[in-house]
Amino acid sequence: MQYDNSSVRRQDRLLAEDRALEILREGEYGFLAFGNETGGYGIPVNYVYCDDGCCYFHCAPEGEKLRWMARNPQVTFCVVGHTAPCPERFTTEYESVLLTGRLERVTDDDERMHALSLIVGKYAPQFRETGMKYAQGSFHRTAILRLTAECCSGKCKYLPASKIATE
Repeated sequence: MQYDNSSVRRQDRLLAEDRALEILREGEYGFLAFGNETGGYGIPVNYVYCDDGCCYFHCAPEGEKLRWMARNPQVTFCVVGHTAPCPERFTTEYESVLLTGRLERVTDDDERMHALSLIVGKYAPQFRETGMKYAQGSFHRTAILRLTAECCSGKCKYLPASKIATE
């Protein structure tokens, strides 16, 4: 995966690559977006990011995500890090990371179970044993999608502490 901020309009707001990867590893959820010539579809999703530049998602074995993926597997995935509205300045501090790449359904059972193990490890590490039993029991009705990221970019806005916030 290439980290490339060249298309970010505000070059003064570039997010460092190491912070972008940290946000991807630690983010609670992300927003998966599909599009084509006639419209688009987006949805918030749980995910797990792997350091090889891919993300795994789980979903039902049929549904809107899979229909959009069948039409166009090129997607954008956004994860938001720190945010802090600053009403006294009419702005917001933020961090965000965008991945673009190809989404595909994972068919290999070992990789599917590995992805579920990573998801359980991220979202329920204190219940790993129970979570894996649950994953095995629902395996037949769970689809796993893999986003192979081609490009990643990050943007941020940090503000110095305001006088209002310190009063």
